[in-house]
Amino acid sequence: LAATSLAASTAHAGPIDPQWLQGLGWRSIGPYRGGRVLAVTGVPDQPNRFYFGAVNGGVWRTDDAGRTWDPIFDQAGVGSIGAIAVAPSASNVLYVGTGEADMRSDIAQGVGAFRSDDGGATWTAIGLKDTQAIAKILVDPRDSNVLLVAALGHPYGPNPERGVFRSGDGGKTWTRTLFKSEDVGAIDLAFEPGAPDVVYAALWQTRRPPWNVYPPSNGPGGGLYRSTDGGKSWTALSGHGLPAKTGRIGLATTPADPARVYALIDGPQGGHYRSDDRGANWRRTSDDRRIIERGWYFSGVTANPKVADELYVNDTIVLKSTDGGAHFIPLKGDPTGDDYHVLWIDPVQPDRRILGVDQGALVTLNGGKTWSSWFNQPTGQFYHVATDNQFPYHVYGSQQDSGAASVSERGDADVDGVGAGAFREITAGGESDEIAPDPRDPQTVFGGRVDKLDLKSGQTRSVDPTLAFPGAYRGTWTLPLVFSPSGDDLYFGDQRLFKTSDRGEHWTPISPDLTRLTLTVPPTLDPATAADTAEPGPRRGVIYDIGVSALSPQLIWAGTDDGLVWRTDDGGGHWRDVTPKALTPWSKVGTVEPSHRDKETAYLAIDRHRLDDFRPYVYRTRDGGRTWDLITDGLTLPGALNAVNVVREDPKSPKLLYAGTERGAFVSFDQGDHWQALASGLPPTSVRDIKVHGDDLVIATHGRGFYVLDDIAPLRAFAADPGADRSRLLALAPALRIHDPDFLGTPMPKDEPAAANPHPGAAIDYVLNPGAGPIQIEIFDASGALVRTYSSTDKAELPPPEKALTPPEWIAVAAPPSASPGGHRFYWDLHYPASPGADPDEKGPWAPPGAYKVVLKAAQGQSDTVLRVEPDPRLSLPQKAFVDEFALATKIGAARASVRQALK
Repeated sequence: LAATSLAASTAHAGPIDPQWLQGLGWRSIGPYRGGRVLAVTGVPDQPNRFYFGAVNGGVWRTDDAGRTWDPIFDQAGVGSIGAIAVAPSASNVLYVGTGEADMRSDIAQGVGAFRSDDGGATWTAIGLKDTQAIAKILVDPRDSNVLLVAALGHPYGPNPERGVFRSGDGGKTWTRTLFKSEDVGAIDLAFEPGAPDVVYAALWQTRRPPWNVYPPSNGPGGGLYRSTDGGKSWTALSGHGLPAKTGRIGLATTPADPARVYALIDGPQGGHYRSDDRGANWRRTSDDRRIIERGWYFSGVTANPKVADELYVNDTIVLKSTDGGAHFIPLKGDPTGDDYHVLWIDPVQPDRRILGVDQGALVTLNGGKTWSSWFNQPTGQFYHVATDNQFPYHVYGSQQDSGAASVSERGDADVDGVGAGAFREITAGGESDEIAPDPRDPQTVFGGRVDKLDLKSGQTRSVDPTLAFPGAYRGTWTLPLVFSPSGDDLYFGDQRLFKTSDRGEHWTPISPDLTRLTLTVPPTLDPATAADTAEPGPRRGVIYDIGVSALSPQLIWAGTDDGLVWRTDDGGGHWRDVTPKALTPWSKVGTVEPSHRDKETAYLAIDRHRLDDFRPYVYRTRDGGRTWDLITDGLTLPGALNAVNVVREDPKSPKLLYAGTERGAFVSFDQGDHWQALASGLPPTSVRDIKVHGDDLVIATHGRGFYVLDDIAPLRAFAADPGADRSRLLALAPALRIHDPDFLGTPMPKDEPAAANPHPGAAIDYVLNPGAGPIQIEIFDASGALVRTYSSTDKAELPPPEKALTPPEWIAVAAPPSASPGGHRFYWDLHYPASPGADPDEKGPWAPPGAYKVVLKAAQGQSDTVLRVEPDPRLSLPQKAFVDEFALATKIGAARASVRQALK
């Protein structure tokens, strides 16, 4: 896509040296509720070690049978996981295939295969970069360097790097040994137990069109294959009881009967099939709808390694057969569908098992009598993010497969952090739509299409504007629901835009159908998929995002998922098509972001991954949509799929833009002319939405839950003045005086999952050039009296023994300011010095709210700035109360020191 115009160039900051941003750090706030898992495995010779791969949250390992989990794959730079395999002959050798292969409408693509030789401590990319979706990896039990990979290939287009690949040197080189066409990929593999030269493979021809949710297509190229030479050559298994046309196929074998092969086959004659002679002949043993419901999504079948007739099928529930697949009984799950994908059973100790579920990974050591929790995995997939206006503020979003959720941005006390007590399930909305907390009443939340939730009573009622017109309105997996910046109006969109000014009691349609008049079939679809339109009628698109201007409630922008952009200047009375000329059909308008400073400026995030195009597209207009510039400098990553999902303008700093892509968060300091990564500890995952809440940046990731970048004052400072050519203090955000009360009860166990609270105290941000040190930071009160002095030459204060288990923030507060080159954040704990002679770990009196002067002294000169200390927003006290408190605390501190000296 080319830019449709070139606007006049303006002065810009350009990229900032990443070293200047090193003082910032993303903070996970959970929630600790697992997301979709397609890849699991255990380690036979390590009874408590298991692995799982989240579909966009990376690989995780437990060494205590699922009690706690740790991410081990973040260094690889990709989060979408489709397959994991441990080498049977060397349990520290681990292979991972990236890219989920479940072919739902919401999937993340990968960048090939990886290998670890140390149990996941370090990783090496080993090729197959263009497979995009790897469904299965088999490692030869005799040689950890011999492996087979089932590559499904591009979900939205043809590509040659699909089928079955074989490597004999640990992934250094690959040979494609089973390939049918650029439209047909491999979905499963299975060894014959005890004879690994015999391998079974399942091929599947499928493609996902951009307009439907369920299901993808089944083309004619699928089927079963067998190899007798370790996957070097293959023979088709057709006829002899197999259906003529197959969709997705899941395979299983068992050491209890090596000649037996189980196959779960989707298609017109779908069901459970069984062969007792190594695939020569087959019979359908069951067409139970429960085992083939949504067979394109579920195909997991696992046989007991000790009992040939015992097998398990994963679907919306787990089903078990004890008669070789003739009959099935429900074993685990909810009838509404927990959605189970994969089960691994230890070949040596079959009671050791791990399940991959839409809600995370579960481990059992007793054959399924009890299971570990999925409420200890922060791998939720969120589509959008919203915040309310209370303190602490709460973050909202719809979590794929689990429903809407809310989590506080901080816990009640520092010892707990953001744990289970900060999490709440939200009954307004479902697993995919937007959540809109009422900006005027944090106890009211809107969600979905459209529910209204009263958090005080827990009651939800539908206020859907289309309820009286069943079948008249289209939908897609995610529809927009947003309040206007003023908080006066709530907007909802499907193919039309609706508005309510009385919180859902009455709605008014304010637009016609804004989508394309006719259906355009992309050239990336194969004939079978192109013929499968799934819905009647010529139109398929919906409004995908709504941008209401903060400058005028009458100025509204709308973008559709089929590639149109609209603008109205009179609240919906008239609409003008302002689509960039370069946008082709099905270029999804992820977000339309109106400028907070200029009515004629707006930004578009365009996502074309459904057209098999993963390049980044961000557009900017400065003339109301008449012309658009493509602004992607810095967003293109070599060898990485980096489609853009969202772009936001900072409300306080119009030069500052944020973007969320499939590979993380990005920032621009010059209105999009240049972009750079805003990594700062953020794991590799898809960033789907961004919200600027006061001085914090909040994001929804699609695989690692919610993250907060606390206190973005340095970003605003660099946008206003990028002068990194001098050492200086940066403008500081106000500091909140938050009191975490002493915990009087039994503390939470340290292995209960909890994210860190915001760092206590005042963040003092500064940048240093080489040779600036040593440095000194001085803090003065409003009268000019010196409050505290900190030097880079100070010795770090080690915590006393009773503080050994407190969060790392305690040590950070006690660390001296750094004098190394780059950007730094030092925290003043908002306390005056303790009285002379006080106990060494006793803090001085709390600094009263007010204005303080901060001075940075460096070898190259000095700079100063103002720091505002503000009281806890939940308090309502006059300033005199804080002043009196300070005076009393000063007297008490002096008296305590005096008593201490007398006792000595």
